[in-house]
Amino acid sequence: MPEQVESSPKLNVSSEIKSPTYDLTKFCLKRILNNNSKFKSITLLGTFPDLSETDAAIVVFEKNAYRESDVATEVPAEKESESEKKPSYFSSDLKVRTDFVNNIYASFQCVPTQELCAVKSTVVYPATEKHIQKYSICQKYLIIETPDLYESITLPYLSSSQFSLDWVYNILEHKQETERIVFEDKDSENGFILVPDLKWDGRNVENLYLLGIVQKRDIKSLRDLNASHLPLLRNFQQSAKQAILKRYGLNPNQLRMYFHYQPSFYHLHVHINPIRNDAPGIWCEKSHMLDTVINNLELVPDYYQRATLPFVSYEGNKLLDLYDERLGVRKAASKDEKDSDQAPEPFTDDEQEETRQCKRIKLSAPEESTEAELVATPCA
Repeated sequence: MPEQVESSPKLNVSSEIKSPTYDLTKFCLKRILNNNSKFKSITLLGTFPDLSETDAAIVVFEKNAYRESDVATEVPAEKESESEKKPSYFSSDLKVRTDFVNNIYASFQCVPTQELCAVKSTVVYPATEKHIQKYSICQKYLIIETPDLYESITLPYLSSSQFSLDWVYNILEHKQETERIVFEDKDSENGFILVPDLKWDGRNVENLYLLGIVQKRDIKSLRDLNASHLPLLRNFQQSAKQAILKRYGLNPNQLRMYFHYQPSFYHLHVHINPIRNDAPGIWCEKSHMLDTVINNLELVPDYYQRATLPFVSYEGNKLLDLYDERLGVRKAASKDEKDSDQAPEPFTDDEQEETRQCKRIKLSAPEESTEAELVATPCA
């Protein structure tokens, strides 16, 4: 049996992590990369000029998720004797400004006590150009990746142009974030580590977001998976569900477990969050459910070496440039507009079948077809 270790339920910052080299209060803003009103977050690009005028820094601010205790109005009897009360929105410290009152409807601006005004911050420093592209709002394109395109374009690109995996290996080797480990199976073939994702504040189980990082280091993404990895995937599926149920009390049938393709880093990992939580990257063009992946490999052992997989690429990504050179991805929209302008006239009820056949030929004929090819079939 693989050795399994479960850590303390506390989610403190690892004792191995040193203090940052930068002072967040000295951040100097250059521009806003993304302002997401839906997720109540803002992403900033700037520098820490006291350290370097050129090294880029990315700072993300996002509002913390609400906890049930934050809106409590009654203190349980067994806690009445506690000297320290937990902060609540409904307390005498709440400052309220009325925007309007109209019949049964009203709108207010509320400022709660200072303890409830915390904002989660994520910092990437020094940030590379790839980090800046990742966090920026930009045009996105859907790429349909065949196995041949993966071998000739995607694989050479990711082999030479991916983020450093040192931070992943630090976790696997217990050099960093050991106190953040939720669960660990140390088996070198089928084991994995569960850790909180940076997107989760570690406080509110309603917004739980975990990463399952496999111990094996030779699996980059879905494309590398085959039937030999089924024991790993099944072990992850069962052990992760049991660990999360024991740790957080979440029903396994309320969890979403999935892979991203393309992933943000090329060491196989699984995303886990509650189904009720609209987490980033859960959409059909990005996520692949763990259950579906297991089923596909049970049916076809080399499914992901044979499958055509869609993925989204974004403006400024070198991979998009490579696909654009081969397939003209960016030109597709303008081409469609051109085709639309020159579309054949629609069929009418009083047309002869020969005339309709001529229109069908014009509709289906590729641009490079010659006039001779088009008149080869007689049209009235």
